Amino acid sequence: MTILKIELLTNNINATSEFYQEVLGLKMIAINETSVSFQAGSTTLRFVLSKIENPIYHFAFDIPNNQLLEAFGAIEKYTEILEVIPPDKIADFYNWNAKSFYFFDNNGNVLELICRYNLDNKSEEPFSGSSIISISEIGFVSKNVSQLCDELVAKYDVPVFSMQPKLEKFIVLGTEIGLFILAAEGKDWYPTNIKAKSFWSKVTFEIDNVLSVFET
Repeated sequence: MTILKIELLTNNINATSEFYQEVLGLKMIAINETSVSFQAGSTTLRFVLSKIENPIYHFAFDIPNNQLLEAFGAIEKYTEILEVIPPDKIADFYNWNAKSFYFFDNNGNVLELICRYNLDNKSEEPFSGSSIISISEIGFVSKNVSQLCDELVAKYDVPVFSMQPKLEKFIVLGTEIGLFILAAEGKDWYPTNIKAKSFWSKVTFEIDNVLSVFET
């Protein structure tokens, strides 16, 4: 599964434009008074202006799997990296054969840069915004995670992620290059104490050469 585009809400177009260009180094591809779009590798990231107060999401960017510490250093120059198990700031998902780190954007979204060691994506170029491969994870929030899982599987034929057992309040769908993170409403967005809430989002994705759109 490949995530081609995600569309989210923001309360501040200009601050969002500044953050994603200056901190992550993403190329801005469009901006007006009501939206701003960036290119994150093979994924388009679009924010739409909203009066809904503090819409907060979790999503992750894949980076070359030999550049975790280089990326950490680059991001740390601009913003604080979050502790996962204090004082550590690197998360080790051994079941996934992946490591990552987390930080907030200007909106309070929980962002993640992740290296997946099963993928052949090493790079010898210095790390920059153009090193980002894609947005590989997007979080969806539901009062009934199992029901949302069943609906997505039935409608889009999305597989349950083979490396992550299904839990009552946390289910992962997709493949290593594209994942839907299903979290129960009120669950903490790891590694923070921010409670997951459902906000509007729109995701365009491709699975088995079939293009689909899921809107919350």
